[in-house]
Amino acid sequence: MRVVQRIPATIRNFKAKPLDTQQKRRVAGYARVSTDHDDQITSYEAQVDYYTRYIKGRDDWEFVGIYTDEGISATNTRHRDGFKRMVKEALDGKIDLIVTKSVSRFARNTVDSLTTVRKLKDKGIEIYFEKENIWTLDDKGELLITIMSSLAQEESRSISENVTWGHRKRFADGKVSVGFSHFLGYDRGPDGNLVVNREQAKTVKLIYRLFLDGYTFHSIAKELMTRGLETPTGKKKWYQGTVKSILTNEKYKGDALLQKRFTVNFLTKETKANEGEVPQYYVENNHEAIISPQVFDWVQEEIKRRCEGRSRYSGVSIFSSKVKCGQCGSWYGAKVWHSTDKYRRTIYRCNDKFKHHCKTPHLTEEEIKDIFVKAVNQLISNKEVVLGNITLLKEQLTDTATLEEERDKLSTDLNLLAEKVQQLIAENARVAQNQDDYDRNYSKLVSRYEAAKKQYDKTCEAIQYRKARSRQMDSFIKELREQELIKAFDARLWGSLVDFITVYSKDDIRVTFKDGTEIRV
Repeated sequence: MRVVQRIPATIRNFKAKPLDTQQKRRVAGYARVSTDHDDQITSYEAQVDYYTRYIKGRDDWEFVGIYTDEGISATNTRHRDGFKRMVKEALDGKIDLIVTKSVSRFARNTVDSLTTVRKLKDKGIEIYFEKENIWTLDDKGELLITIMSSLAQEESRSISENVTWGHRKRFADGKVSVGFSHFLGYDRGPDGNLVVNREQAKTVKLIYRLFLDGYTFHSIAKELMTRGLETPTGKKKWYQGTVKSILTNEKYKGDALLQKRFTVNFLTKETKANEGEVPQYYVENNHEAIISPQVFDWVQEEIKRRCEGRSRYSGVSIFSSKVKCGQCGSWYGAKVWHSTDKYRRTIYRCNDKFKHHCKTPHLTEEEIKDIFVKAVNQLISNKEVVLGNITLLKEQLTDTATLEEERDKLSTDLNLLAEKVQQLIAENARVAQNQDDYDRNYSKLVSRYEAAKKQYDKTCEAIQYRKARSRQMDSFIKELREQELIKAFDARLWGSLVDFITVYSKDDIRVTFKDGTEIRV
C-alpha cells in the first residue's frame, strides 16, 4: 500500500530563515500628507509620532525609522523621495516590515501600488496597512490590496474632477488666479486679484521699452543682469524665455486669458498647452495695467515682424532690423569698417548684399538719423492733411461690426455642430446602428466643425488685429498732433513713430510710419 508522509515546512515563506528563529523583525513606518496646510501638517506630525511609538512598543519588532513625504500627492511615486528611499533600503535588506496608515496613504495608483507590493513581496518584505488590516504576505493580501488601491484611485479621479470643475467654474466667472511668487509686477490683492507692485513694474516697463528700442530677448536678458535686476523668481540670472513670456503675457495690459494649460492625466499630473481641447475665457480690463494696450500691441506686432523677416533679426542697436533692402527685402545689418585704425566707423548695409548681388547703397548712422529727421518734419509740416487721412483710414480699416456679426454666427454654428456630434455619439451608444454609416456621419460633422472652427479663429484674429490697429492709430494721432518740428534725432520718436525704412537707391529712400504713411526722403 502506498504511504504518503507529510514533511512539515521549516522555512518561512519568502524568507530563507527557520520558522523558530527568534530574530526581531526590522520595522519602518511610512507617513505622508499631500498638502502643506496647517491642519495637514498636524496630521503629518501625528502620523510620525504615532508610528514611532507603535513600532517601539512591540518587543518583537526593531525600530528602523520613519520615512516621510510632506506636501506630495500619492497619485504616482515619481517624486516621492522618502517613499523611494524606503523601498530601496528594504530591497537592500535593511527592512523586514513596513507599517503605514492606509492604502490611500501608500499610493492612489493601482499599478504603482501593486508593482511596489510585489517587488517587496518577492524579497520577503511585508507591508501592513493598519486601517484596512491588510498584511501583504497573507494569502488574501494581494486581492485586498488590488481592491483597495482601485477604490483609492477612483477617489483620486473623483477629487481631480471636482477640482477641475471648480477651476473651470471660476474661469467661466472671470476669476483670475496666478502664481504670484513667480509673477513679476503684481502682488495678490485683498480680494485675490492682481495689484501692481510699483517697484517690480519698473522692470516690466524697462523690458518693453528695450524691446521696442530694438533689443532682442537675449540682449534684454543680458542688460537686466548687468543692471542687477531680479527675475520673477527672485534670481539674478535671466533667460531669453523669461523675457519672451513677459513680453507676450496679456496680463500686463490689464486683461487675462484663462485656462492656457490643462491637466491631461490626473495620475501623472501631466499638463499641456490648451489648443482648443477645453474652453478658454478672455477677461478684459480685469485689473490695473502696467503696459498700455497700444504698447502691448506694438510689441506683439514687432515679435511677429521679427519672426517673419527673411534674415535673422539683429538687436545690436536701435537701427538693427529697422532698415530694409528695397531690392531683396533683407534687413540692413551693422558692419565695422577700418576696425583697427583711426578711420574706424560703423555702417549699415544689406545682410544679403553678396548673396543677391544687391546694388542698394550702405548708410551710416548719421545718414539714418538725418533721413528720420527729414521724414518726421515732412510729416509734421503736413500734419493736418495727414491727420485727416489717418482718421478717415482708421474708420475704414478698423471697423469690426461686420466681423463681430460673422463671429457670433460662427459661434452659434459651432455650438449646434458640437451638439449634433454629442447626439450622434449618444444615439450610437443607445441603439445598434450600421457602423459604416455612423463613421461616415461622424466624420462629416467633425469636418464641418473643424472648418467652422478654423473660420471662427481666423475671424477672431482679424477682430483683434483691427482693434490693435485702431489703438495704434489713436496713439500715432495723439503723438503727431502734439509734436512740433524737430532739429535733431530723437530715439523716443524713432521707436514710437517709425515702422521701418526701405532703401531702393541713394536718391530713393522711404520711411514707413506705424500708421502706414510712407514718406520719400
